[in-house]
Amino acid sequence: MLLDVILDDDPAERVILSDPNFFRTAGTAVRQGRLYPDAAARMRNMSEIFPDDEVEIFLAIRNPAALLPVLHSVALEKSDTAFWGGRGPLDVKWSETLLAIRQAAPDIPITVWCNEDMPLIWSQIIREMAGVEHHEKIAGGFDLLAAIMSKEGMQRFRAYIDNHPGMSEMQKRRVISAFLDKFALEEEIEEELDMPGWTDELVEQMTDIYDEDLLTIQRIPGVTVVAP
Repeated sequence: MLLDVILDDDPAERVILSDPNFFRTAGTAVRQGRLYPDAAARMRNMSEIFPDDEVEIFLAIRNPAALLPVLHSVALEKSDTAFWGGRGPLDVKWSETLLAIRQAAPDIPITVWCNEDMPLIWSQIIREMAGVEHHEKIAGGFDLLAAIMSKEGMQRFRAYIDNHPGMSEMQKRRVISAFLDKFALEEEIEEELDMPGWTDELVEQMTDIYDEDLLTIQRIPGVTVVAP
């Protein structure tokens, strides 16, 4: 019934459903020091709603050092008991959430990428979600790049890409990195972290843990990590 409503009698081999609040709204995304604690139950429900379909999940993760201040600022319950639950910033890990999803819905493969890498890998993410072959051209692959690069930089970048057809994805990413080094809009890529009591040392520790956690995530069976 749900697919009939979504498709309105149109045939489809693949359906992409996108909802930033699917696991939880931002106001309740963190409970007792855990990111999206309802994610596992909701993915189990999805597998039960579509038992005869090949369900996949695609999601971005973000450095908790940058994400937690945002979620805390909009949290419906900001008390230490409700938000942190006896845990601390160094205890918040994405691997915990992903492991819970895998345990609740072991047949659903997960594709993950870091939000920080999205401008470099957006075209691949689109292809993975849409089930499009890597050699096929797509529209919008550089849309996120345009949001953080100057107009002059984007013009030069597109001219360079047009003049060098046949580049592999890895070569394109190296070119993107080179252009970002020169033409990135600093106000778009720098983040102000506003969290009472946090120090630069703590943020650095959290970032190191985030990098280590990504290695843990890469080892979870059924999880694919898209990286530059």
